[in-house]
Amino acid sequence: MSASPTVGCDMCGRPVRPHRQSRTSPPRARYCSNACRQRSYRMRQKSGGMDTALVETPLTQMSSFIGRTDELIDLARILRESRLLTLTGPAGVGKTRLAMELAGQEARGRRHEVAVVKLGQLTESEEIRQRILTTVDALPGGADGTEKDRLLLLDDCEHVLDTCGTLLTGLLPRHPRLRILVTSREPLRLPGESVFPVIELALPDLDSGTALAACLRSDAVTLFMDRARAVAPDFKLTEANAADVGAICARLDGVPLPIEMAARLMRVFPPDEVRDRMDDRLALLTNGWRLADGRHRSLRASLGWGYDLLSTAERALLRRLSVLPGGFGPDAAAALAADIPEAVSAMPEILIGLEAKSVITPVPGDDGPARFRLLESMRHFGHEMLVAQGEDTAAYERLTAWLVTASLPLREEAVAPAGTLRMLEKEHANLTHALRRLRSGDDERQLLLAAALAAAEVAGGRHTGAAEHVAHALDHTAPTSDYRGVALEAAATLARREGENAAAARRADEAVALERERGGGTARLGRLLLLRGTILRLADEREASRADLAGALNIGLRLGHTMLTALCLGEIARQQMENGELGSAEQTIRRVLPALRRHAAPFRRRSVLVTAGALALEKDDLTVAEAHFTEVLRVRPAHRSDTAAAIEGLALVATRARRFDRGLRLLGAAERIRDNAGRDTEWWRRRVHEAREATLRAMPPARAETWLDAGRGLPEQQAISLALGDDGPGTHHKRPAHPLSRRERDVAELVVEGLTNRQIAARIHVSVRTVETHIRHIRTTLGLRSRAHIAAWVAQRQPKPPALLTTPPAEQRMPPVRSVVHGARVLGRANPRQLNDT
Repeated sequence: MSASPTVGCDMCGRPVRPHRQSRTSPPRARYCSNACRQRSYRMRQKSGGMDTALVETPLTQMSSFIGRTDELIDLARILRESRLLTLTGPAGVGKTRLAMELAGQEARGRRHEVAVVKLGQLTESEEIRQRILTTVDALPGGADGTEKDRLLLLDDCEHVLDTCGTLLTGLLPRHPRLRILVTSREPLRLPGESVFPVIELALPDLDSGTALAACLRSDAVTLFMDRARAVAPDFKLTEANAADVGAICARLDGVPLPIEMAARLMRVFPPDEVRDRMDDRLALLTNGWRLADGRHRSLRASLGWGYDLLSTAERALLRRLSVLPGGFGPDAAAALAADIPEAVSAMPEILIGLEAKSVITPVPGDDGPARFRLLESMRHFGHEMLVAQGEDTAAYERLTAWLVTASLPLREEAVAPAGTLRMLEKEHANLTHALRRLRSGDDERQLLLAAALAAAEVAGGRHTGAAEHVAHALDHTAPTSDYRGVALEAAATLARREGENAAAARRADEAVALERERGGGTARLGRLLLLRGTILRLADEREASRADLAGALNIGLRLGHTMLTALCLGEIARQQMENGELGSAEQTIRRVLPALRRHAAPFRRRSVLVTAGALALEKDDLTVAEAHFTEVLRVRPAHRSDTAAAIEGLALVATRARRFDRGLRLLGAAERIRDNAGRDTEWWRRRVHEAREATLRAMPPARAETWLDAGRGLPEQQAISLALGDDGPGTHHKRPAHPLSRRERDVAELVVEGLTNRQIAARIHVSVRTVETHIRHIRTTLGLRSRAHIAAWVAQRQPKPPALLTTPPAEQRMPPVRSVVHGARVLGRANPRQLNDT
């Protein structure tokens, strides 16, 4: 046999043995030693022949690295366990910077020899193959000829996934000590690939505490301030501008690239002006780094790069989804894409594809249907494309029609189903958006959508401006509209919630009269009579209230509608109790409360629970009374009138148990809430007044006023915490176990102070590795992603309410008010089986 031909080293010419390679593989460079390989690599780099580099040049970053400490710990662990790790995420979220930081960390620790290949400007498959293979060959090996641990970072792979996937499938088996780190907007979907989604930076919770304190705990704000001070050294975060800075970061979804662009505007514009111009962000944020890739020089270019990589159907759906600022489910997406048959039939696949490409994000929540959202910047870009394509008018029409269909049960059902109310709660932002679009005309559908927004507001316990939308719809639509009755009902409900009983009664009268004109005896009339009867009871118009409740109950019984019947009986039980018929009231409550707990939306059972608590007080059963009033406060969200009544009820429990300091603080807290919640019935006011006077007589005046003032100074949430808490002597209740160990709590509290792992280790006298372990356990236990999330959780966490108090009964019972209720005879005609068989 002939000897193998001898070839020369490509660097020094010394003879080397040729590599074995297939005919189809590209030619590989030949070197006699590792030193020649590295020398050749440096020469190619200096000559500009390749966009790759070893660790010295690309991994030395010019700007500071903010946040992501915990992500780096996780990624280092995953990199030790996986040979192919892909960082995914939306445009500008910081995938490249995080990958560079990880690669630099590995290089500094001498765990890997590192090289980087930037693929953003490459499109030709053969060029990409040559670039990657040459870089892998150029990575140094061991001094003894063995292969060292090597790390190759492939940056921006989303546009060449197939090429990279094919190459890596053959490359990784041939190099057992090679690891690949990839950044891409979607995974490679290769065997053995570990995917790490890079999420947005932690945002400040501007609704908890002061804006400045919330911003100081936010990584997004920290990044904003760092980049702002780079161009405006005198810029500071203050109480005056903290809310504006926090709002800017929130409007930009915590995504680093647009946050950095917005921060650099601080040299020219104040924060409040930048915040006000966020709706025009695509034109505003154009100040990326001068030498950055083209797609990173402006927010529009960054979003456009990803948009161009989508399929035709994905782009069309994205444009239509831009009319949904409040998120969406598959049903809403299908409704908006009704004009694209191929998209409707393949909706699950398209949504999965958009999520994989980091265009839409799943919304975490309960066990309900899947729900997604567009980052706000992507939504603005999609809307710009929607208008450019002339598709906006049709898209908004489909949105309005879908919301109208979803809201129809409000008009057609005797009691809006709990499922409909939950759905409307989730769609409240989309309802508001659609109503703003309809305001310029007299479209009668705005009556129904405004009523739906009001129902979502009442059920969710939030204020979304529904009252203004309802009033506008009533003033600007035809009085003969079929939807007018449901809008009048919504106006009455909102007025009653705000304690405006006169306005509520007037709107309820209009709604009842309109319904009777169209033919009485309907389920809708029963619902309206129940509403008006409740309003009249609060106004102490008992005879009129009894008549309306009797009419509503008769309709409920005739139609066999269990929930309408139960709600009517709940109101009648209140009147029975106030008239001294405690036995009848108790029988009614026992009949209806289980049905309401099983089937009614949470907000519907609060008033019945208040009645049950008041009834237990009348019977001097303080334990049961406390249980019912506590349940009212735990049914979230609560409305102010129910909250005030429950706190007053717990104050009465405390005073009868001779815990006067607690009782006075609760009474003071309830006074403050009552100022914004309207008044209750005269019967209840008298009970509260008697308890207050008895307590004031039992304590020194100065001390009593001190306790009252302390309660009046409490915000609503603190008042609820006081009402649910155990601050009295002589009780020994076991509080719920804390989810963290004692040492983990110590570490978490030090994280709040902003200490590094090394500083925490020195403070509690453990190793840095132990602190890292504790932080990983904390994040795993609490389901958090970053140190900022841990700090926010610790700072905002309220103590859990204790178990129900067991208090001795009072020595004497308050005398009941003696009177006769006509509604008792109506109550006797109710069929208990209709409730029990629900």
